[in-house]
Amino acid sequence: QVQLVESGGGLVQTGGSLRLACVASGSIAAADYMRWYRQPPGNKRNWVAIIDSRDNTIYHDSVRGRFAISRDNSKNTVYLQMNSLKVEDTDVYICNLVIGGQNYWGQGIQVTVSS
Repeated sequence: QVQLVESGGGLVQTGGSLRLACVASGSIAAADYMRWYRQPPGNKRNWVAIIDSRDNTIYHDSVRGRFAISRDNSKNTVYLQMNSLKVEDTDVYICNLVIGGQNYWGQGIQVTVSS
């Protein structure tokens, strides 16, 4: 069982930046994918960014050019650098790890962007 813990969320003004971190309790070196999702209240999760085992990245259209996902295998950590934040980026952000066909999820962390 792998535990994921997110950090780095909070309140920021429009145009500001935040960097989220997701630390895994075990090695992520063999992870197939690590992903960030976000979830509005009462709605389903939507994927935001994906990084695979070869550091290939994919971004949702709504964040492409503003967000960047990266991973540091030595720290068992995946990051989400969020720049030029907009009010509509306000959500709970959730880390996801896929390894050996198993999905693991973090608890989520709130990001609030004020106008």
